[in-house]
This record gives sequence, structure tokens and C-alpha cells, in this order.
Amino acid sequence: MPDIQSTLPTIGILGAGKVGTVLSRLLLATGYRVLIAGSGSPSKIALIIDVLAPGAHATTAEEVARDADIVILALPLGKYRSIPAHLLEGKLVIDAMNYWWEVDGIRPDLNDPRVSTSELIQSFLPASRVVKAYNHMGYHDLDEGPTPAGTLGRKAIAIAGDTPSDLAAVATLVNASGFDPVLAGNLRDSIALQPHSELFGANLTAEGVQDALTRFPTSERGREVAAARAGDGVAGLSLA
Repeated sequence: MPDIQSTLPTIGILGAGKVGTVLSRLLLATGYRVLIAGSGSPSKIALIIDVLAPGAHATTAEEVARDADIVILALPLGKYRSIPAHLLEGKLVIDAMNYWWEVDGIRPDLNDPRVSTSELIQSFLPASRVVKAYNHMGYHDLDEGPTPAGTLGRKAIAIAGDTPSDLAAVATLVNASGFDPVLAGNLRDSIALQPHSELFGANLTAEGVQDALTRFPTSERGREVAAARAGDGVAGLSLA
């Protein structure tokens, strides 16, 4: 019988905090090989990984970026410029980051309603293919919520990206990790998954996620985004 890990992409996670370790556990449980890196030496996170994500391989950010087939960004958004962009060329990158002023400081560039933060990441990683996913659900719900496909009331994760094949690959990963994937549009639309939206922090089924996405353009945040983008001479959300 072939080793299941040999038939699955290797997943790399940049960020060994709560979200990074939860995603490691979810993907390890499904048979994926997981590489994970923190902000410094692997020795600094080795014990944490042994306890919180046994089976994951603690390594450097450079090795994660180089050796993984799919890389998940789960570090503080304000540190995105520390990502080894040149090693991610041609790779599928999942952006699970959010702007938190308490962690990132006051950063107007990370809180601009005219541009989603995933668009910002795509600009920083021009040779990578960025998809937004795993950012809008709290880590407790991520940890406690996975169920097999077809389970009644199964929770859902919204995904957004610009390329159908990449969205399909991320949908497969989301489904494998225990959640129904829901398409949320392109990277520009992914602002509906960010803080200040109804969906952010919610723990919903696929129907609930889709309803929240449908309501976004008429919500207070959706109107704020539309007004800012119209004033900037940029077309509005494709979700509208």
C-alpha cells in the first residue's frame, strides 16, 4: 500500500502561533506532511510543536518556503515583509492573516478599505498564487469544528482567489481539514472575510457563510468599502 503522504502535497506553515498549530493538527490528522516555522530558530518552537502539533516538522522559514508545495501564511500580518518571497515563486500561497492593531500597530496600509489585505500580499508575492482562506474563523472553532464531509451542520470556510485551479486546490485542502469550502469571489472580494465584516469571527455552515457574503455589500462595512473604492475610481466588489 502506498504511503498516503507521498500522494499528498507537503504543507508549509509560516507562523507557529495558535492558528498555525491548529492548522498543523488538522492537516496532520488527514495525512498531510506538515512543515512549520516560527520567527526564529526551529529550536525555539520545537517543544511547542511536539506538544501542540506532534508529527509536524519544525524548521526554518526558508526551508518551509522552499520545500512545501503549498504554503500557509499564519504570521502577524504586519510582519509580511519577512516572508521569503523569492522562495515562493510559482507556489500556491494561502493567506490566513488578519490585521490586528494591537499586534501590528496603527497601520493605515493594512486597514485601507480600497484594497484587501490579500491583494497587498499578492503584490508582495507577484510570482506566487495567493488565495485567502482560514482567516475568518476563530482558532477555537477551527480546532473544535472539523467534521467529515456530508455531516449535518458541518461548518464552512470561505475562500477567495483569482484562479479557478488554485481555488479548487484550496477547496480540496479545506474539505480535507474538516470544513465545507465556500467560494467568496476573487482577492478583491476577500475584504468581505476581513475584520469588521459579519463573517469575521463567525462559525457558520456553508449556507450561513454564503448568506453573510451576500449581505456584505449592503452592510455598513460593505457600504464603506464601496464608497472608498468608488472615490478612488476603482470598480466595486464583484459580490455586489
